[in-house]
Amino acid sequence: MSAKMKAALFIEPNRIVLGEKPIPEVGPNDALLKVTTTTICGTDIHILKGEYPVEKNLTIGHEPVGTIEKLGRNVVGYAEGQRVIAGAICPSGHSYACLDGLHSQDGPGTAHGLKPMGGWRFGNTIDGAQAEYLLVPDAMANLAPVPDGLTDEQVLMCPDIMSTGFAGAEAANIKIGDTVAIFAQGPIGLCATAGARLRGATTIIAVDSVPERLAMAERLGADAVVNFKETDPVEAIMALTQGRGVDSAIEALGLQSTFEHCLKVLKPGGTLSSLGVYSADLTIPLAAFHAGLGDNKIVTSLCPGGKERMRRLMNVIAGGRVDLGPLVTHHYDLEQIEAAYDLFANQRDGVLKVAIAA
Repeated sequence: MSAKMKAALFIEPNRIVLGEKPIPEVGPNDALLKVTTTTICGTDIHILKGEYPVEKNLTIGHEPVGTIEKLGRNVVGYAEGQRVIAGAICPSGHSYACLDGLHSQDGPGTAHGLKPMGGWRFGNTIDGAQAEYLLVPDAMANLAPVPDGLTDEQVLMCPDIMSTGFAGAEAANIKIGDTVAIFAQGPIGLCATAGARLRGATTIIAVDSVPERLAMAERLGADAVVNFKETDPVEAIMALTQGRGVDSAIEALGLQSTFEHCLKVLKPGGTLSSLGVYSADLTIPLAAFHAGLGDNKIVTSLCPGGKERMRRLMNVIAGGRVDLGPLVTHHYDLEQIEAAYDLFANQRDGVLKVAIAA
């Protein structure tokens, strides 16, 4: 009989529970990680609520930090016991999408047709990271060694929210000296704020309604903050830019209202970078879109993955350019995963991110 491990399992909408599964068998190109720390993502809440469908009994989670427990026979360049992370996007490295530089769109089926988000496998199409062990496919494309001196919590944001937030800033076409507005300062929006600063923006406007999140945004590089419960964010941003509008707007929540606000504050020729996960159809307001004649760009991003992306992100942290450790506001053990979901899903007690020790 196979040895068992504890894992967070999707049962049905509004029900993720701690259960048991066999510890995965390791294939020739795989690695088995002993998960030491993981976390809960906003996308996991979409899964919990039934807004994003996954198979029953799937292990949830896509943000692993751990040590290599076992290596497949074809995996070289790594050692058992080594500390590593793997990105939420775990590309194969050899599909058409991968070789076109679109790692996030990798996955089964891309050789024969469109399969959006195919590179997102953990907690989506295969068992994920909220467990004692995680099987990493295509390990040589995905395992990134953790630099000496960095803690689990320092690198915990790299597999998803740091990569996603930075991707939003990268896709926003930010140039040195630009003005950028970032709508929503949850974990991904905060990472987008930090990313915009690294890209060279010199005026960063962060929008939210939670004072603690606005304070964190300032800590990560925002030059001005707008509380949308106290003032109209479009009016405030247009006033801050003397009516010019922003060069780039980043949407980090996934709502019609924030998407529209991004368009309304965008200058002609500006870029709207969308990171939100939307659960309903979007509409584009005619005036804000300049009837399609404003030379605007609307671009979406899914977090880049693979070991090179993870290496670069950890270099940013090791180099002291960004400190995302303060985003971890709560700590739980894996045995408390259901309580952690309850806290995070209901956004109580000022939660930003939870660290879950497996």
